[in-house]
Amino acid sequence: MSVEIEKKDRKPNKMKNGRAWIELDEAALRRNVTFLQKILPEDCELMPAVKADAYGHGAVLIAKKLNEIGITHFCVACLQEGIELRKSQIQGEILILGYTAPEELDLVREYQLSQTVVDQAYARMLQEYGKEIHVQVGIDTGMHRLGERSENIEAIKEIFKISNLVIDGMYTHLSADDTLRQEDRLFTRQQAEAFRSVAATLEEDGFDVPKLHMQASYGVLNYPELSGDYARVGIVLYGVLSTKADTEIWKDSISPVLSLKTRVSSVRRIQKGESAGYGNPFVAEYEMKIAALSIGYADGLPRALSNNIGAVLIRGKMAPIIGRICMDQTLVDVSDIEEVTAGDIAVIIGASGDLEISVCDIAEQTDTITNEVLSRLGKRLERSFV
Repeated sequence: MSVEIEKKDRKPNKMKNGRAWIELDEAALRRNVTFLQKILPEDCELMPAVKADAYGHGAVLIAKKLNEIGITHFCVACLQEGIELRKSQIQGEILILGYTAPEELDLVREYQLSQTVVDQAYARMLQEYGKEIHVQVGIDTGMHRLGERSENIEAIKEIFKISNLVIDGMYTHLSADDTLRQEDRLFTRQQAEAFRSVAATLEEDGFDVPKLHMQASYGVLNYPELSGDYARVGIVLYGVLSTKADTEIWKDSISPVLSLKTRVSSVRRIQKGESAGYGNPFVAEYEMKIAALSIGYADGLPRALSNNIGAVLIRGKMAPIIGRICMDQTLVDVSDIEEVTAGDIAVIIGASGDLEISVCDIAEQTDTITNEVLSRLGKRLERSFV
């Protein structure tokens, strides 16, 4: 990476004057990459999922750092995400996992992206497009979302016969690899067998079998023996898993990359009986000191954390969220925290003193998974490696 880009990456230290921001731990990202590479065979390359703005971390920042350490395969959800990476000089293969409209196929070629063949009908549309286009063929082995069904082997062969398709890979998605329950283990192995059977049949019939992959984050951890040419690692790359229980199992091997912080914008006292926030859901039972934070649900702070469900960390102490989280502001109780003042840092995700709030905690409090919490973090949050 050039000196100029490194300076740009380090610019974030100045962001601490901002209203709310995300800090990315480069060392944690590198540790996660190293761990994943060690548990996979040497000939299996990481193909990080940097969709949804790299799960809220910042797709360009993450992909640039991964390029720097030698990773040259990525997958995104849609054309726009791929174009954003290319415009930021991200090198290597960028696979679009979802649908791209026929009218936009020229952009796939212009930005040298690879398009997923989502089924045989889509392959015929690509054939009608006529121009050479790089693709990977999706195979549906039980997820029933995208890909041509594995049992439709003749349809798959027809896809491979289309002359204007440059087929760089073929993949499936394991839908039950996040548990080790007996029924899920059986289903996962059936998926793997169906996928391998497609590849074997193609080879037997004289087709050139491209690069193969089926593992995502949980597949790498729970089923390392199912490795292929690539591993489409997503949430695990960012140092957490979808649930707190799963993250605890692997906490000695992976490290969270992201911290979320904001500013205290105002501190004031309210009297017993006074309300705070929209709709007056919170009424003080005694004289209190409260603080307004410069972050809200438009930044991705879940509104479900309102009314004492969630909390933040200020000066190493817990400050419960009171009232309803607003679009751009959040109120917290700082009655028990001395010397809080405007400009102080409040930690939403991360550590302060001896305390820590993880994205897993927030996911549990809002009855969802970490993937959703992270991927909803807003674009106006400044992001940088620190």
